[in-house]
Amino acid sequence: MQPLFLKPVFKERIWGGTTLHKEFGYDIPSEETGECWAISAHSNGPSVIENGEFAGKGLDQLWSEHPGLFGNPKEEVFPLLTKILDANMDLSVQVHPDDTYAKVNENGELGKTECWYIIDCKEDADMIFGHNAKTKEELIQQINDGKWNELLRRVKIKPGDFFYVPSGTIHALCEGTLVLETQQSSDTTYRVYDYDRKDADGNLRELHLEKAIEVTTVPHQASTSVPKVEERENARITTFVESEFFTVYKWEIKGETTLAFNDQYLLLSVINGNGSLLHNGEKYELVKGAHIILPVGFGEFVLDGDLELMVSHR
Repeated sequence: MQPLFLKPVFKERIWGGTTLHKEFGYDIPSEETGECWAISAHSNGPSVIENGEFAGKGLDQLWSEHPGLFGNPKEEVFPLLTKILDANMDLSVQVHPDDTYAKVNENGELGKTECWYIIDCKEDADMIFGHNAKTKEELIQQINDGKWNELLRRVKIKPGDFFYVPSGTIHALCEGTLVLETQQSSDTTYRVYDYDRKDADGNLRELHLEKAIEVTTVPHQASTSVPKVEERENARITTFVESEFFTVYKWEIKGETTLAFNDQYLLLSVINGNGSLLHNGEKYELVKGAHIILPVGFGEFVLDGDLELMVSHR
């Protein structure tokens, strides 16, 4: 029983940059690297185990071949996907389908409810979160008329903020934002608006207006999560959200603290600092940018150091 360290997959995006290298030391493919798929079993970019007896195996392979590590789950596919996003430019305005719509219209793909933890952002940053249309007819009319300033809601953000983004929510990260995203394991996105940007070949990027309009929640339903904070010895544990799709925490470690989890596997991402994890007499180094899965039944372990981790489970 060992922690599973994962090698991320990187995705180049028109809006990407170099922050993933500057902040985490990742070996990124280009200066337009927008996404780190940190813990992924999705077919479009599965992470690979880096240590122990499963080294070299993809997380998707591990899920199917060694289900006991995950408590013999009923889900056919690994349900979660952890990303770090470098929004060097504005992302397209988009919306995601729910499970029911995606299953029918996207070849059995999961829907996409997600959440964002703002690791860092430029001063006075904002994002698009929701819309002002009262009816579908009004939504269609404002999209057709290009009245984006009237339609789209903007929200100010700062480092440490957390946002729960259910499927059906129109949204977009904006320039100068570094985010850890926890989401359902899906790669389905419907673009609503892309600022009339052109790709490297001079073409406008595809929009998906018909599907986007079908899946958008109207009127917008604001989703707010009220964090719950638990103080432990040398640790502060903040629970940001507990939903049917995932539970997400932030662990802030200052010194040595003992934790124990047996009933579910945990996804850990070190977003700041460094330290160690001690388990069954073995010591594992934790550095900023590391991503780890603790299997079901991992039991008691000790974290030591000055660390900030984002943690999730199904």
